[in-house]
Amino acid sequence: MSLKEVFQEITPSDFFYRNRDIAGFTNPARALYSTVRELVENSLDACELSTIPPEIYIRISNKMDEEEIFYQVRIEDNGPGVPPEIIPSAFGQILFGSKYKLRQTRGTFGLGGKMALLYGQITTNGTTLVISSVDGNEIYEYQLMIDIKNNKPIILSKKNYSNKRKWHGTILEFTTEADYPRAASKIIEYLKQTAIVVPYANITFVDPKGKLYKFTRVTTKMPKPPEEARLHPHGVDVETLRRLIEATKTKTLHDFIKTHFQRVGDATANSFLKFANIDLKKNPKQLSQEDIVKLTNALKSFNEFLPPDAGCLSPIGEELLKIGIKKELNPEFVTVYQRKPSTYSGFPFIVEVGMAYGGGIPKTGKIELYRFANKIPLLFDEASDVSWKVINTLIDWRRYKIPQDAPIAIFIHICSTKVPYKTVGKEFIADRPEVEREILNAVREVARRLSLYLSKKRSIEREKKRFGVFAKYLPKIALFSTKLSEKKKEPEIKTLLKKASKIEEEFWGSEEEKRESA
Repeated sequence: MSLKEVFQEITPSDFFYRNRDIAGFTNPARALYSTVRELVENSLDACELSTIPPEIYIRISNKMDEEEIFYQVRIEDNGPGVPPEIIPSAFGQILFGSKYKLRQTRGTFGLGGKMALLYGQITTNGTTLVISSVDGNEIYEYQLMIDIKNNKPIILSKKNYSNKRKWHGTILEFTTEADYPRAASKIIEYLKQTAIVVPYANITFVDPKGKLYKFTRVTTKMPKPPEEARLHPHGVDVETLRRLIEATKTKTLHDFIKTHFQRVGDATANSFLKFANIDLKKNPKQLSQEDIVKLTNALKSFNEFLPPDAGCLSPIGEELLKIGIKKELNPEFVTVYQRKPSTYSGFPFIVEVGMAYGGGIPKTGKIELYRFANKIPLLFDEASDVSWKVINTLIDWRRYKIPQDAPIAIFIHICSTKVPYKTVGKEFIADRPEVEREILNAVREVARRLSLYLSKKRSIEREKKRFGVFAKYLPKIALFSTKLSEKKKEPEIKTLLKKASKIEEEFWGSEEEKRESA
């Protein structure tokens, strides 16, 4: 007896309801961590795009009939807010958002925040409270649910009232199934690492027992916000090209290439169309399907395009990353190195690497690795990440005379319009050869700097020990030799002893100056 196959269509919300694991909502502990992470990232993105120093408040409380598996989550920010007409879809419709552009953002799929609300709804049947103000004049308040089957927002209530405090931003509050005791360490570590890469943010977290965690900003200087970029010809595919042709208003292929792709001028457009053997005056809307495929392949294989423009990216910057590391870990030594922009598959990226030694760096018997992508801390699946591969398999630490059991931490940040994550969960980065090479070269540079510092430190310690012996025995030798030679005046030894202390002071003094000037 054969079974008849039944075909059906499901919506994006229905798909992620059935497959929540691929978005990082695998169990109550991981789901709570993902919830905090996604909502904090959305708040930081919103504030940074408006160049507002972020003020973020997170509270997790256990108020649902005192059952420890249900928690109320509340997050507030001081961002630009969400327009009232957008609120229902922005928080009640999966795959609706503002992040489907070629721009560096923490969120890549416009999914994580709504997955947190969807997970809360399917585990508690609760609603989501959204409060937002855009202009500081009125506050809009919605109670929402998600129609999972049809991927539509359900507005349970809405109201607006006067904004006497002139506050602007967004507040979300909902209940969710969670395992806070198991998630606590990851949440706190996530917030601590976030504070390293955003030292211009105030982050406050209140846990279910009322314990307060504050990560205070130490600067109001912020990196420039990321900008939307046009496509690079090497990053295009057939479907993208077809969509561009449908939307274009240009009348010739020459203008089409110049208008829709970055860093293409008249000369490059002419040279490319000659290479592709396509008439430069041809109307792009008259291209056949075969022509589109031919044009796509030519765009990918033409080697005279300039590399992608990295001016649209928003790296942390050497100064801010160093400030963040010192703020949270207070190391004895820290150095940061930013590589020049590079590219993979038509997407620009920048690698920044910091290395810290001693002070508040814990001595764990191995090098501590902190991974970041577009200013997001990556805490899970470390061994699958390209940074782990570089640190543990490609660097010969003996060459730098750096003991691996020393208190050392390495901070690796990659920013790009498209970070090559291996999965939707955004926890580890693929080992693309271009990315791997940039990380390797950056780690080698900071390792060289630390090696130089440790070498100087060892040298001074040796000198200090040697002159310590002199300081102890030289006066006695001087006295004995004076008596033995039957002279009245002892030889001068103060100059020699001063020289010993001067070398030490010069080294530590210069190190202190470097730290103060950094």
